Amino acid sequence: MFKRTVQEVLGLLWAFVIAILIQTFLFQPFYVPSGSMYPTLEVGDFFVASKFSYGYSPYSLPWYHPKIFEGRIFGQDPKLGQVLAFNGEPNSKDDFIKRCVGLPGDRVQMRKGVLHINGMPVTLEKIEDYLMIDPRKPNEVKVMSQYIETLPNGVTHKILKDKPFGEGEFDDTPEFVVPAGHFFMVGDNRDHSWDSRAMNPIGFVPAEKLIGPAQLLWFSTEAKWYEPQRWLSGLRLGRFFTWIR
Repeated sequence: MFKRTVQEVLGLLWAFVIAILIQTFLFQPFYVPSGSMYPTLEVGDFFVASKFSYGYSPYSLPWYHPKIFEGRIFGQDPKLGQVLAFNGEPNSKDDFIKRCVGLPGDRVQMRKGVLHINGMPVTLEKIEDYLMIDPRKPNEVKVMSQYIETLPNGVTHKILKDKPFGEGEFDDTPEFVVPAGHFFMVGDNRDHSWDSRAMNPIGFVPAEKLIGPAQLLWFSTEAKWYEPQRWLSGLRLGRFFTWIR
């Protein structure tokens, strides 16, 4: 009996160690609590970010500790247009998920709601309107303008505009020059995203704060954890196991 108990405890310890190693070096799960990345990511989405894509920093550890080491090990820069998870320390203890639209040395600016990179406007193509149903406000349906945005490197993704171009809070900004070792992030839901355009609390994101690119959306639900009666009806099966662009 004692031997069996010891084996079970050791098994649990090994499972815990393996889970920590996976989360530290391979993949980290995330939950989407806000609407800043609609239509790419919705409230209630669960996704994983790969930890090895950009190397490792103190922020890669499950329990962040800045004094362990500085900078990044095996570091690589993300590509323009990737959806990235990153840490908000020291201004915010939260993790964020946004799209990278500015690499070191790039000049980034919003002019009347249109993203400009190095003085050139990105290409926008109007497509069908987007019906946004936020599970936090199930009785409220918003019709939002939807566009396909094409970045200078050819990456395409969808963005939303709630207000007419030029009337959003961050539709007109100064020109930001991205410092060396930093990146510029924005949300796809342009009028409802607090991101690098505001400079606080996010601002330019240092490379060491990058956790990794969002890779796979593996689960999605409209139901809250305390609503078991909606766990089945709230599942968004069409979003299960889809790659994030």
